[in-house]
Amino acid sequence: NCCHMRNVLLVQMSQICGDPCWDLCCLITFFFMCLLKKKHRRLDSTKSLLIKSEQLLRIEDHDFAMRPGFGGSALPVGIDVQVESIDSISEVNMDFTMTLYLRHYWQDDRLAFPSSSNKSRTFDARLVKKIWVPDVFFVHSKRSFIHDTTMENIMLRVFPDGNILYSVRITVTALCSMDFSSFPLDTQNCSLELESYAYNENDLMLYWKNGNDSLRTDEIVLSQFFIEDFQPSFGLAFYSSTGWYNRLYINFILRRHIFFFMLQTYFPTMLMVMLSWVSFWIDRRAVPARVSLGITTVLTMSTIITGVSASMPQVSYVKAVDIYLWASFLFVFLSVIEYAAVNYFTTVEEMKKLKNAKVPLNFQFSHPMAFDGCFHDNDIDLASFPEVSITPNTDRNTQSRNSTVSAPTEGTRLRRRNTLKYNLSFIRSNSYMIDSYSRVIFPMAYLLFNIIYWSLYA
Repeated sequence: NCCHMRNVLLVQMSQICGDPCWDLCCLITFFFMCLLKKKHRRLDSTKSLLIKSEQLLRIEDHDFAMRPGFGGSALPVGIDVQVESIDSISEVNMDFTMTLYLRHYWQDDRLAFPSSSNKSRTFDARLVKKIWVPDVFFVHSKRSFIHDTTMENIMLRVFPDGNILYSVRITVTALCSMDFSSFPLDTQNCSLELESYAYNENDLMLYWKNGNDSLRTDEIVLSQFFIEDFQPSFGLAFYSSTGWYNRLYINFILRRHIFFFMLQTYFPTMLMVMLSWVSFWIDRRAVPARVSLGITTVLTMSTIITGVSASMPQVSYVKAVDIYLWASFLFVFLSVIEYAAVNYFTTVEEMKKLKNAKVPLNFQFSHPMAFDGCFHDNDIDLASFPEVSITPNTDRNTQSRNSTVSAPTEGTRLRRRNTLKYNLSFIRSNSYMIDSYSRVIFPMAYLLFNIIYWSLYA
């Protein structure tokens, strides 16, 4: 092409300039040829640089399907990790998602090259596919990918002595076996495990490049956890078919924020329990008020328990939050049962009074029963009943006579039985005292439960 263009230029210039200007025409032709030659060299230099790089590393001269030093001792491969972020932690799926920079260090004499300045050469993912790199994978990983915006986030740096730095940016979702027996006052210990897939300890030796300093983290802030510790460790993993493999661990300890659950679970539960105690101060004859309050608190507690269970994995053991919720539910339920007992004893007491009294034949027992299920004295015409005059002396004599007749003469057990029976009959005949005792017993019992619960789990 250049020769053809030169001939065309010579013909055109000779026609334009003529014989007297032949020297000038040659000079102009030479000038144009220099420009074309310079441009041609610029295009060839890019191509020749690529060829020189591959020739410099002697990629075509070696079989990079084989590891460096194949057949000899195990190849040491150093690992260095920088954690960029912990994206999410899922209790339902029992996993976590982490984005990190994974760096490998090893030596491959096949890639050594002469250099007067001793400077390294840096390449991207296009050259990585042509050489050998360690086949490190994440044990117990569910999903993982290499970031590829705008190009694959892979870097390869080759030094003149054959030392290689291979860095890749990865997001991985891995399994974390969590223990929820103390949830939400729990601390979880998760780990990300790295291992070679094909090369066992006889071919590849993984180790932390800089010891404990090999694991670096940026400032990580999580919504539900404190990160208490980040530390690397190592060990061996055995597979019955292929042998022992070096394994590296990235361990991190997570402690859960309790304030969120205090606002969403514990405080509402405490309020519902205390709200159920309000019925102890309501008149025992106000059936609609006390029943509706008891049912409302029971249904609210059921809703709270269902909401907490829906956001948690279906584990086969009892969690700390389950103990608190069900114990609180029991207190609310007992407050409803307490009013049922009060109402029952009140009804029995009033029926007993009507039985002991002389009721006219034309009196209808359904009449004095009010809408609340209790008998009211103002509904009964007491004029038809004879008056019974009881003097203090007569009452005292009657009591002493009864006590003399019923006094036990043998054994302490009989005396205890009579005392218990007397107490029960006294409470039955004075049902209003059940509410009085409940105003003290229920708060004290719930306070004692909270002291024991928080001392065990906090």
